[in-house]
Amino acid sequence: MTNNFHRILGRGGFGTVYHGFIEDIQVAVKLLMRMHHRNLTYLIGYCNEETNIGLIYEYMANGNLDEHLSRKNNREKSLNWEDRLRIALDAAQGLEYLHNGCKPPIVHRDVKCTNILLDENLHAKLADFGLSKCFAADGDTHVSTIVAGTPGYLDPEYSTSNRLTEKSDVYSFGVVLLRIITGQSVIIVREDTAYHISQRVNSMLAEGDITKVVDSRIQGDFDSNSAWRAVEIAMASVSVTSVERPYMRDIVTQLKDCLAAELARKHICDLQNEDLVQQFSVNLISTDMTPLAR
Repeated sequence: MTNNFHRILGRGGFGTVYHGFIEDIQVAVKLLMRMHHRNLTYLIGYCNEETNIGLIYEYMANGNLDEHLSRKNNREKSLNWEDRLRIALDAAQGLEYLHNGCKPPIVHRDVKCTNILLDENLHAKLADFGLSKCFAADGDTHVSTIVAGTPGYLDPEYSTSNRLTEKSDVYSFGVVLLRIITGQSVIIVREDTAYHISQRVNSMLAEGDITKVVDSRIQGDFDSNSAWRAVEIAMASVSVTSVERPYMRDIVTQLKDCLAAELARKHICDLQNEDLVQQFSVNLISTDMTPLAR
């Protein structure tokens, strides 16, 4: 159809467009990049039957992350701290793959809680690449494009400069991480004034009490060092200036440390509980169980 991809018509945000023919009709053929990673939703195929046209993706049994964080959800229990860190790490690894594992690199451009889907085991995958952009030429550090994204998650630097970089995704991920940590909405309006989640968290941090930052539904069951580290990652990610934000590869490394700290805490708690059970059993055996006289 394209004569072995002989003539390039242009390079779009998510693939190269080639000149081709269907019989005697000239057409433009866009090839999409193939992406495969355990933290990206998998495209199974497509449907094109008369008026029914659709893309077919894998089914994610636990819906999207926003549903689990919403205070209005009807689920039996909220996500615990380990669940939240694993989900954050999964999403971060998906983004890190887009930025560093794809050639050319891809910027998702619409990272938000509703675009992070959860399977039956609460493993997270990034979804919805409709706004994604790739860098067309080697060495490019940004692409100029019309601003697109979701209010609250949108990188303020990108929104004013139209210069899209991987750090734009980092900002959006930082907002997601703040939502994961606090369980709060991105934007809250009070007395006709809108307050962003980063502003509210910054005010809470001034009090120096991490329990006031972390979602109260967790009921204090978390490693405080892990929580402080996660908040620091999130706040660095939402820095107004992109150069002050970390790269996704660094965020992945730091979130792994956060998760390791939480797992170590839970392991110690399990050992302590086991010791208490054993001590209780020993006490029962050694106690004189002779019935009291009536």
